[in-house]
Amino acid sequence: MIGQVLRGRWRTLVVLALLGTLIGAGSSVLLSPGYRTASSVLLQGPREADELLTQASVATSSVVLDRTAAGLGDGETGADLRDKVSTTVAQGNVITIGVTGDTAEQTQRMADQIAAEFVKYSTQIIAGSGDAAVQLAQERRETLRQQVAQTNQRISELSTKVNEGKTTVESVQLRTELQGLRTSIEAAMSTLNAADTASGLGNMVVLGSAELPSSPAAPTLPQLALGGALLFFVIGLFGHLFTARTDRRLKDEEEIAAAIGGPVLATFDAVDERLPASTLRAKLLRDDRPWNIPRVDVYADEIDVDVHYRRLVSRLPNRRLLVVAAEDDHAGRMAAERLAALADRWCTVATVSPVRPVIEDAEDTDAEGILVVAGLGSRSAWELVGIAEAVADAGLAVVGTVLIRPVRPTRTRSAASTPTDHEALAGTA
Repeated sequence: MIGQVLRGRWRTLVVLALLGTLIGAGSSVLLSPGYRTASSVLLQGPREADELLTQASVATSSVVLDRTAAGLGDGETGADLRDKVSTTVAQGNVITIGVTGDTAEQTQRMADQIAAEFVKYSTQIIAGSGDAAVQLAQERRETLRQQVAQTNQRISELSTKVNEGKTTVESVQLRTELQGLRTSIEAAMSTLNAADTASGLGNMVVLGSAELPSSPAAPTLPQLALGGALLFFVIGLFGHLFTARTDRRLKDEEEIAAAIGGPVLATFDAVDERLPASTLRAKLLRDDRPWNIPRVDVYADEIDVDVHYRRLVSRLPNRRLLVVAAEDDHAGRMAAERLAALADRWCTVATVSPVRPVIEDAEDTDAEGILVVAGLGSRSAWELVGIAEAVADAGLAVVGTVLIRPVRPTRTRSAASTPTDHEALAGTA
């Protein structure tokens, strides 16, 4: 069935694909990020998770972005850069600053500028708000140094006394006290080192220049255009399949006979004829006829033969019949006129509206029965029931139904090989 859609509606699918291409290309203005790169800033020393998140927020603050915009001098403001900058916290106390831009060089410059302004502004915040903390840390370090000096002096004195005397109970106590003092001094030294480390918490380092982007980041304009074309093509393809799946027009002979109230007398194949297009769209796309008409591997002249119609006429009851076909059923109307011409004087053709069918009374038409001719799959059950009700209102009965199955022959005869040529050759033989 997919092959039938591709053969019968390939023009429509191509137009849908072109429309999807245009929409995808147009959406690239909003969806394509352009070029993308990132710069990394290392925060030295031990850091808490909340502190890293705070620093990441500082990197996208209005002050940093305004300073970056002023440093770049591209005519943009900090508010313009807000949607182009994002930050993430990586392992190892590293803050990654992601930047998008219109060109590769502009994106690289922007990333480097933001990283530099972020480090500068963060350092200023720490220096401005940490004067009291710095003074307190200095006093604490001085106290610790004095404690270390006093402890070292006491250790020296005790060591002298221990070495001068003999081993006694008092000397053992001194050695124990000496060991405790050494432990105290080691703890003091550890605390002092920690204080020295804490004094350098504000140090930040930019880990090199941002990488120059070699190509735009996805999704790019070609990707969006191709994606739009594929999306609209698939939507059009499955739309046709869904429409055919949900089609309520009857294709089963038994269902048609039950709806019309008369037996199916015959089912004829007829070459699907292309009528003149009524709209410009139909002329360009050729979508004014069903796409799911079956294709048969025969010549067109092998389908349209009168022998089947003559056989049907010979089986019809010998009384005046009114041959009824729907107005919009071209195949049905052609078959009805063909039957009436072969039946000569005792068949009359009448066309009815498929929405509101009306048939003249039996007295007005001198008809003794109704022969319904319809294209297979052209009418829904309710439309056929409506025709049957119109027949009953006219005081007539349905003699039977003739179904016309539109087909498309796949073979074509060349100009040098026509049916007349074949008949002539057969006669000569």
